Amino acid sequence: MKKKILIVVGTRPNFVKITQFKKVAEKYENLELKIVHTGQHHDDKMSTIFLEQFGIEVDYFLGIKSTSANSLIGEIIIKLEGIINDFMPDLLLCVGDVNSTLGAAICANKLGVKLGHIESGLRSLDRKMPEEINRILTDEISDICFVTEKSGLQNLKNIGKTDAQVAFVGNTMIDTLVHFKNEIEASTILEEINQEKNTYILATLHRPRNVDTKDALLKIIDLFEQLTKDNNVVFPIHPRTKSNFIKFNLFETLTELKNLIIIGPQNYFSFQKLIKYSFCVITDSGGIQEETTFLQIPCITLRENTERPSTIEEGTNELMTFDTQKIVQKIQTISGGKNGNSTIPEFWDGNATERIIKKSLEFLA
Repeated sequence: MKKKILIVVGTRPNFVKITQFKKVAEKYENLELKIVHTGQHHDDKMSTIFLEQFGIEVDYFLGIKSTSANSLIGEIIIKLEGIINDFMPDLLLCVGDVNSTLGAAICANKLGVKLGHIESGLRSLDRKMPEEINRILTDEISDICFVTEKSGLQNLKNIGKTDAQVAFVGNTMIDTLVHFKNEIEASTILEEINQEKNTYILATLHRPRNVDTKDALLKIIDLFEQLTKDNNVVFPIHPRTKSNFIKFNLFETLTELKNLIIIGPQNYFSFQKLIKYSFCVITDSGGIQEETTFLQIPCITLRENTERPSTIEEGTNELMTFDTQKIVQKIQTISGGKNGNSTIPEFWDGNATERIIKKSLEFLA
């Protein structure tokens, strides 16, 4: 009898982490795998365009429309229950650390379905971050935890997970980078924005601490004003970030900065090409820390903590506070070719999906 696995995703970062699952699952005659999209990210720029690029066929769409965390999680639990009762999976896999992750995990647990967590064990140790609470709760009730980096092994050991419950498999986000490398290279984004390879800084900022107040936005303007004296800065502006610049009457000031190239949200292939051919990335994102580490691009992360310490200990990432002068000095060091050595973490090799499916079948045997 075939084993059944149900994967639940809901946001753009989730989609990037599951692109290879159906392709790998086709190799196993004893496996039936289906994908649920909760609809947490439902607009074209955050959802449809990514699914189409990756060729991901979604089997179930929950169509969640809630905006608050509580109502969204509750609606997922209610709607997902019907799908679980219909498909009767042997294992539900939830991905990452978003509200869809927690909603799916609770639903599986209450229905007595075995639960696996992809990207398990990551910790920022900052419980003010909603994602941290989602990670902690999901890991606690997971039956098998799939770990992307070595820090996760110790974190899971600390909460009492046994060796049989933990599988160090690597990073499925890297699987996507490896598999779609030709499509990324074929992107014409550099020609579209008239930028040469390895000559610009790429910046992405969207976290509330960095973009939700007037003072924070003025700091961004000051930083870009300093950086653009000697560099081009490409800034794919997040919709929330743009909305806040407009709200505080600062968007025109931002657009007037010479050598700042403001563009809209990009599809996956275009954005990865922008990362690949930048000489440095400034971000407050989680996933970009991993992508730059794999691509060996220096990354400055404007956060007080990271749930991905391997990107610092082994990779190209450095945490910094939002201090314009220190950031400018670091950029000067990088442009001078003195950024130090880095390596790609273990199992970030394009085969993490294969390991997850193999371990899942062994777990269910």
